[in-house]
Amino acid sequence: MSLFKLALVVLLLVSHSASAATGRAADQTPTSEAELAALSTPAHVPPVPLMWRVSDGDNAIYLLGSFHLLKQDDYPVSADIDQAFAAASRVVFEVAPEQLDAPDTGEMFLAAAGYDDGRTLSDVLSPKLYEKLRRLLARQGSAIAQVDGYEPWFVNLSLLLGLAQSLEFRPDQGLDRYLIERAKAAGKPTGGLETLKDQLDALDATPLQEQTVGLREFLDRPQEMPGLLAELHQAWRDGDVEELDGLTRVDMREKTPETYRLLNVERNDRWIPALRAMLDGDDEDVMVVVGALHLLGVDGVVEKLQAAGYQVERVCSACEVGSEVETGAL
Repeated sequence: MSLFKLALVVLLLVSHSASAATGRAADQTPTSEAELAALSTPAHVPPVPLMWRVSDGDNAIYLLGSFHLLKQDDYPVSADIDQAFAAASRVVFEVAPEQLDAPDTGEMFLAAAGYDDGRTLSDVLSPKLYEKLRRLLARQGSAIAQVDGYEPWFVNLSLLLGLAQSLEFRPDQGLDRYLIERAKAAGKPTGGLETLKDQLDALDATPLQEQTVGLREFLDRPQEMPGLLAELHQAWRDGDVEELDGLTRVDMREKTPETYRLLNVERNDRWIPALRAMLDGDDEDVMVVVGALHLLGVDGVVEKLQAAGYQVERVCSACEVGSEVETGAL
């Protein structure tokens, strides 16, 4: 994975809070099964869910891997998700919905993306890279002054969100947003594994050098981004653990190790006690919806819970192979 895939990988790592700073249109979110059914054609095949059932004998949690930007034709969801949702007494996300939807969410995101020492983007980018960014933004009808006060990770993510929305991917159609609205309609309690500040602090702490390299490769080959986004989306739609892991986690760990540690490993480790508490201290089932990358590999929460002795099985009616999680399969 070239480093400019980092912004794409963020789609599988952090909640859709970024959209609050880029013009999220929550009023366009599909909110009913009738609306969602109308979006599909008779030949519609739902995405294969990246979902695992983790249990200790008394109850279970359903770990569901989200893609934070989706298209209308990614709905309706599979029957597996419907059944897990129906079984769950509550639905837990990376960040509690009330925090994501708070009036100051966008302001908090922009504050985290700014510089603490008075620098600007022009101070941290080379003149050549800064000029490439200026030209790209000019072609899009924007001015570089609009982003000069923000760090490269935010600029990179903003460019991706703009591209994704031009290709009909929308944050308000992400799987987590769909399930937030569905939980509201069903009256199911919701919660979060971390605070919005926790998530923004992790993004803001990523090394400037890794941020800058990612932005450079984006600007060097912007024409490759639509294909990369399509490839990532298709792997998620197919529920292809091996392909998705290869496209994202493995190379992110090798090429941007500190970013990988901050955005994936450390957050997963912080979530494990909360997930174990849902199993050890409760007798009701819970659905947990997080970015898909958090479920992959040896650093993912699926293998961590399996290593802790819980029973883990893939929930995938459409899969051709058995559902038991195999060592090294994630």
